[in-house]
Amino acid sequence: MTIIVIERPTARTFLTQRLLAAIVLLLVAVIASAECKDEWICVDAIEDGGNVNLHARNLRNFPITYTLSIRTRHLRVDGPKTVTRTLAPNQSEQVMQLFRTNAKRKGDYRISYEWTIGDKDAVHDDDHLYALPYSSGKSYRVLQGYGSRFSHTGLEEFAVDLEMPIGTPIHAARAGVVARIQESYARGCWDDGCGKFANFVVILHSDGTTGEYYHLRKDGVLPEVGDRVSQGQKIGYSGNTGHTTMPHLHFAVYRATEWGNTQSIPVRFQGADGIIHRPRRGGRYQAL
Repeated sequence: MTIIVIERPTARTFLTQRLLAAIVLLLVAVIASAECKDEWICVDAIEDGGNVNLHARNLRNFPITYTLSIRTRHLRVDGPKTVTRTLAPNQSEQVMQLFRTNAKRKGDYRISYEWTIGDKDAVHDDDHLYALPYSSGKSYRVLQGYGSRFSHTGLEEFAVDLEMPIGTPIHAARAGVVARIQESYARGCWDDGCGKFANFVVILHSDGTTGEYYHLRKDGVLPEVGDRVSQGQKIGYSGNTGHTTMPHLHFAVYRATEWGNTQSIPVRFQGADGIIHRPRRGGRYQAL
């Protein structure tokens, strides 16, 4: 004879079943797609009953500024369709809410976004005197100073290009934390698209601006991301990589702006012969 034992459901069993059902419904409501860039930022789309919440996540230990724009069909955006915001280190935030406008039609949307390091609302410390970004006692010819017509206009108005032989030691113009480096390239050229081959160091300053050093040689960066460097510390070696016609160092201080761009900021340098307010093309300034 076969004995069938039927276990009577208890109150705890019903509670467990309800909890599992609630979790399943929650998972259905928050099925999310994530679009990430450069292992720095992700935008998550969280769907709930045809509506969509967009969230941005900063994946790193540094502030980033991002711009996000959206195009929709059968969805209403609660707020502007393009936003530019700064996201704190390792933080996330809701960017937009999208609501269905037609219960019979599925909403569609397409997002585009870009990012850069730094704070769009950074207030530069104009009292700070920067060191010249090379060894004490040395001087190098300025190829382009502030406002040079060749390429230092617009966003790059306050950048400085210094003629340097490949392998010249580069020193930090201001203290900060190394936020990003690239040192894998060995190519320099002037064609469209050559900029992506530039080696560089980006140092985040205490006021939210960045000091950026470009065209370094291959394997020419000394610190690692996250290292704190002091003003005057050797951080790498000059090169001829990226969008360039000759070996030189491109240096500027930037504030983050929209669509992954940065706006250069005028700064003053302390040289051996005094304060340099506006580096001029053709000038040579000895480092203190």
